Amino acid sequence: MEQLLNILAELHPDVDFKTEEQLIDNKILDSFDIVTLVAEIDAEFDVAIPAEELVPENFNSAKALYALIERLMEE
Repeated sequence: MEQLLNILAELHPDVDFKTEEQLIDNKILDSFDIVTLVAEIDAEFDVAIPAEELVPENFNSAKALYALIERLMEE
């Protein structure tokens, strides 16, 4: 989780990603951020996020995003 928080903090250092649960809904993350995140997650965790997983629920919080990463790592 710490690795993911570091990636997110590089995108938006002013956001508390440990507590924020509306990253998409509050327009904190935009489409460019999502593309960057997908690439960084692939590089850091060796996990490819398929297109069908690119939904707001998976990116609204660091916790949801980390759950997605863990699920994909198990597959």
